[in-house]
Amino acid sequence: MAVRWPGSLSYGDLNNTNGTHCPDLEAWDWLNASQPVYILIISVLGIVFNVFVLTIFCLHKKPCTVAEIYLSNLAAADLLLVSCLPFWAVNIAYDFNWPFGRFMCKIINVGIKMNVSCSIYFLVLVGIDRYVALVHTMSHGRMRRPKYAKLGCLLTWGFGFLLSVPTLTFREVKYVPEYSIEACFLEYPSHTVELLCDGMLIIFSFIIPISIISFCTFKIILALKVQTIGRVNAEKTEQKATTLVLAVLLAFLICWVPFHIVTAVDVLLRADVLGGCHLEAVIDICNQIFNYLALFNSVLNPILYVIVGKNFRKKVREVFQQWSVKKTVTSESTRSNLTSTLKTMP
Repeated sequence: MAVRWPGSLSYGDLNNTNGTHCPDLEAWDWLNASQPVYILIISVLGIVFNVFVLTIFCLHKKPCTVAEIYLSNLAAADLLLVSCLPFWAVNIAYDFNWPFGRFMCKIINVGIKMNVSCSIYFLVLVGIDRYVALVHTMSHGRMRRPKYAKLGCLLTWGFGFLLSVPTLTFREVKYVPEYSIEACFLEYPSHTVELLCDGMLIIFSFIIPISIISFCTFKIILALKVQTIGRVNAEKTEQKATTLVLAVLLAFLICWVPFHIVTAVDVLLRADVLGGCHLEAVIDICNQIFNYLALFNSVLNPILYVIVGKNFRKKVREVFQQWSVKKTVTSESTRSNLTSTLKTMP
């Protein structure tokens, strides 16, 4: 059985309801064996790195900037994904026998689907914020306020959940006699509904946001070139923040665009617009490679914060300084109390 992204596994993938009878490749044996290990490594690293990022943003004494509000929510979305992935790793290790029940089947896959939707729209907000800050510098003070950023994040989480409603509705755990397993899969009421839901996801989770991100990234790069040539020392803080944001945007495009393109081709295959065993085999193999690349993005983002983000590294130093000061004060207070106690003893 070809392994697909957990958010898109459907009954048609399990029993070949599309009428094709392409033979499974021997490559799936080693893919099924290696995937759980890779997913667990990504999960552990992603949880540790994203918890670290969120801890720094939460404990720093200064309030977050607009860009940092968006990036902290992106870290939260990545944390949501990597926290759900171990369940899917266990599922693959058990040959797609889902051992966690119907409720967890729905919740885990909603969490994965929400990450895919929310993370890209947080980057849309990040791109728009940098675009306004650098291209429309005269009006950015009125538009870029933390309260608006928090409202935008709240709406993004709500929109991400809305896009996950089909997953919540149609995810089921049922016995599949062809493979003798209890599988957690998407059981759509009809093939038309399946294609409609996949089409909506491609439009709202790929075409629209990628177009906005690409436009903003292009404009940001042009603005940075102009500022570098014309004003070397101007708005250094904005440029530092923009460099980090630009790195995160480009990393996201590299990691996720191939996955979404393959997903779109896969939908065309299931809609019988395209066909052929050779193309299906190529798409399935590409699906695996680009799944791995997409998952790695949740680990890559925190690394970029540390390597590229000078302001973030400064925050890390200041948080550790806060901790060291608190430890020193606490230690001195304890010694003082102990000394006072000893003095009062007869």
